[in-house]
Amino acid sequence: MMGRMGTEGDDFRVIAGRYRLEARLGRGGMGVVWRATDQLLGRRVAVKELPLDDTLSAEDARLQRDRTLREARAVAQLRHPHIIVVHDVVEDDERPYIVMELIDGGSLADRIAAHGPVDVAEAARIGVALLSALRTAHAAGVLHRDIKPANVLMESGTDRVVLTDFGIAQVAGATTLTETGSFVGSPEYTAPERMSGTRTGPESDLWSLGALLCTALSGASPFRRDSLGGILHAVVVDEIRPPAQAGPVLPVVRGLLQRDPQRRLTAAEAERMLGAFLESGRTPQPPARYTQTQRDVPRPAAPAATAPRATPDGPEPGAPARTSTRGVLVAALLVAAMAGAGVSAAALLMQGDGNGGPAPTSSPAGTGVHSPGGTAASRSASSPAPHSPSASSASRAAAPASSSSSSGPGPTAPSGYHLVRDPAGFSVAVPDGFTRSPQGERIFYLSPGETFRLGIKIAEPGAGGPLGVMRRADAAGPDTNPGYHDGRVTSATHGGHPAALWEFSWNGYSAAEGPRHTYDLCWDQDGRMYDVWVSAPVGKVREAKEYFDVALDTFAAA
Repeated sequence: MMGRMGTEGDDFRVIAGRYRLEARLGRGGMGVVWRATDQLLGRRVAVKELPLDDTLSAEDARLQRDRTLREARAVAQLRHPHIIVVHDVVEDDERPYIVMELIDGGSLADRIAAHGPVDVAEAARIGVALLSALRTAHAAGVLHRDIKPANVLMESGTDRVVLTDFGIAQVAGATTLTETGSFVGSPEYTAPERMSGTRTGPESDLWSLGALLCTALSGASPFRRDSLGGILHAVVVDEIRPPAQAGPVLPVVRGLLQRDPQRRLTAAEAERMLGAFLESGRTPQPPARYTQTQRDVPRPAAPAATAPRATPDGPEPGAPARTSTRGVLVAALLVAAMAGAGVSAAALLMQGDGNGGPAPTSSPAGTGVHSPGGTAASRSASSPAPHSPSASSASRAAAPASSSSSSGPGPTAPSGYHLVRDPAGFSVAVPDGFTRSPQGERIFYLSPGETFRLGIKIAEPGAGGPLGVMRRADAAGPDTNPGYHDGRVTSATHGGHPAALWEFSWNGYSAAEGPRHTYDLCWDQDGRMYDVWVSAPVGKVREAKEYFDVALDTFAAA
């Protein structure tokens, strides 16, 4: 029973003995949003009333309600100035409600509709805010899965950018709110890999953000077509043509709209590039691994699966086989057919406007995101995470990492990192909270609990160059790393210098520590050999890879 809508001055409905629903702000297929008053604290709030599916059995309805509340509570733990604040999650008459902060202001979609596209500086500002918000959500294992202008609020008077409606969010370790076989989202902003239903991860939110930037700059998504089938074809197959207005930040837009999710810019990289544009008026080029594999042109149909893609330095470590374009398109068209047949989504957290069209759900239950790095199904025990082969973590004495506040030329640290100028003779961007711990010839920066280990070594060049050094290390792997397996050494370059990449998995030093994975790149430069590695649990591959990439992108010899 929805209850009477009510207007100002009426005898309003009160839920959970506390929240007075006063006026309906919006309604979509996935719920009603009310302006309300928290009578206990005397403040205005927004309340999302979630629908119940009357076709479900009592047991299925209970499971759906439990999932909804569990995932809503997970989203409520997020704390970020650009993420909507969830104050409370309550039940009333067995119906779940989400209590949120009330934002005085319309959405980015409303702003574009009323005043037209924004300029490139404003789009960059919005992009930086959303990327920062997504970094926080992804680090907590929460995927938004419906990034679009209607879900970005612009607070009146402050122009604060607020990401809202984590309505089809997916959280680590939980069955997704949307049942297998259901489709949710907005096709114009849905990543191609999500169309197939075979994979979901933080990179899919980043594709959506790339489409959102195009919309903010031009007024329309580059994937807008006259029909759902046309939209799906545009997302999966058609040439991607960013609008002319995106020219000043084109490297970011192209980097986010890479069809191969492993080639997409990370949130940290995109945020750093947009931040550089806001500071200097110029957008730096993305790391070399992206620029040489750009795929903005139509791709022919391929066999059902292809070998791991090649990077400028050889095959990418741990790259999963890709579904063919034809396979993804067929799956996407099935999505359209099922949507037309009336297939509906399960209860959603905060889906507010009902304007989004259908898009495929995440992977089946049990294969949801288990880390900010991707799906459990797509990452096996060979997930990358760097490790120290030298000393037990129990013997490490961590000292605070000293950050430099000088403002000289050189790399800048992305949000969530700080630039350290190490007395050993190098500078590098280190994640906030990491502490310095010298161990023999390597300098480590360790996360709390030493879950992540970033190591730097500077030494004399070795016989056979970087490739010879890494091949010898690979051969000795079983002796230095218990349970060593899946070791691979590939020739590479770094900053134009000869390099080698070594990637491997191992069992950790103890059962409590568990399986780990390592990325390690060494290169010769100016008569010295530099070595950067990151080690992490196998379930933290994406986060570890980001730390590794940021370290390589910002490393500089003193």
